[in-house]
Amino acid sequence: MEATPNRTVVLFAGLGVGHLTPMVELAKIFLRHGVPVVIAIPTAPASAATVFAATSSDGPRIAAANPSIPFHHLPPPDYPSPDPNPFLQVLDVLRLTGPSLLAYLRSLPSVAALVLDLFCIDSLDAAAQSGVPAYVYYTSAAADLAAFLHMPHHFATMEGDFKDMGKALVRFPGVPPIPASDLPQSVMDRANRTCTARIGHYARIPDVQGVLVNTYEWLEARAVNALREGACVPDRPTPPVHCIGPLIVKGATAEGERHACLSWLDAQPERSVVFICFGSLGAVSAAQLKALAHGLESSGHRFLWVVRTPPADPAKFFLPRPPPDLDALLPEGFMERNVDKGMVLKMWAPQAEVLRHAATGAFMTHCGWNSILEAASAGVPMLCWPQYAEQRLNKVFVVDEMKAGVVMEGYDEELVKAEEVQKKVRLVLESEEGEKLRERLAMAKEKAAEAMADRGSSQTAFAKFLKDLKLTE
Repeated sequence: MEATPNRTVVLFAGLGVGHLTPMVELAKIFLRHGVPVVIAIPTAPASAATVFAATSSDGPRIAAANPSIPFHHLPPPDYPSPDPNPFLQVLDVLRLTGPSLLAYLRSLPSVAALVLDLFCIDSLDAAAQSGVPAYVYYTSAAADLAAFLHMPHHFATMEGDFKDMGKALVRFPGVPPIPASDLPQSVMDRANRTCTARIGHYARIPDVQGVLVNTYEWLEARAVNALREGACVPDRPTPPVHCIGPLIVKGATAEGERHACLSWLDAQPERSVVFICFGSLGAVSAAQLKALAHGLESSGHRFLWVVRTPPADPAKFFLPRPPPDLDALLPEGFMERNVDKGMVLKMWAPQAEVLRHAATGAFMTHCGWNSILEAASAGVPMLCWPQYAEQRLNKVFVVDEMKAGVVMEGYDEELVKAEEVQKKVRLVLESEEGEKLRERLAMAKEKAAEAMADRGSSQTAFAKFLKDLKLTE
């Protein structure tokens, strides 16, 4: 297909690496199809500097790493009285950036579409005022989307709050039954302002022209079918859903450079290593680190473990943290005793490359959606240890629907015990159940590759999206 020239697609990203990085990967797909694209980035005002301290350098760093993609930094909005709630501060800044986005859209000669991060959905108003069709890029699971799209209807027709339901099962179209306690904190109490904001976001999704989802149909067939059949929004038409993933950051380092952990993996037997990483924001307490260390050691298996400093205040996990003091955080003598079978990294690892390595046999994960996609695409079974946001929901989908992992029991209590770590590592790496997981994940890996191949389901979905926009001929 040939691109129609001079019609730009504007992507409006939220603040922070977790929002910018998916938009960068989406921009690359547009560019590969010959479609001009620009990423518009909001700027936090000085009054909200504390909340955005951890993300202030993300925009310049990501822009510098992707010179082929144009970035446009929108000016900071006037925000003299920041909300005391950090999450609502983020949403306020994105909403108040709307007039600057509108001015930018009007300044461009021809805009084919505006693609929004979900947190930026209030910018539908800017799209409407500029006459530009708007889409949402949904970077979590299609199953999450199915459940959350149904939530405005749920709140309108049901009484009570999820916070009062304990582990009672909640049912949404297209997904397995979900214990109420596994729903995100942000929707537990309908009287909470955060809940009102989140439900308001999902209530606006039916107003968009379509939803791009970073998933592939085989992995989430039931949820995708429910979305397309309109079951998730009973009282309104559901916009077209385009599954265009898995879009995964390749994780390459500077030219000619290879992370030391990959060389260490080269020396390990095939499928023998459990990789432990809880994402860019995830962290566990000091007591939990010690229990995890004891469990890994007693399992007898090789491990590659990314350790982050526990947050001083667990509620403020999003604030910057210094590198960890491993001698203080890990049990005495742990590093010395495990020098031949384990490697501990501070803060970061090239996750996608580690998961694709032949030596990696299991992945202990916080169940962020990017991590789940990376594991599924690499064929690695998951040990699910969800921590915040929609991660508990994702755990349900991975274990009960995808059959791609097992639960770390105690994730919802004060401590996951060392015995549980030992038990689940051995289950995945040694048992017949673990072998069944590997067989299932081998199929997930194959289907992911098929989806992204020429004429695969995700490539075809994106091509159709471009054709609907009249961006290809």
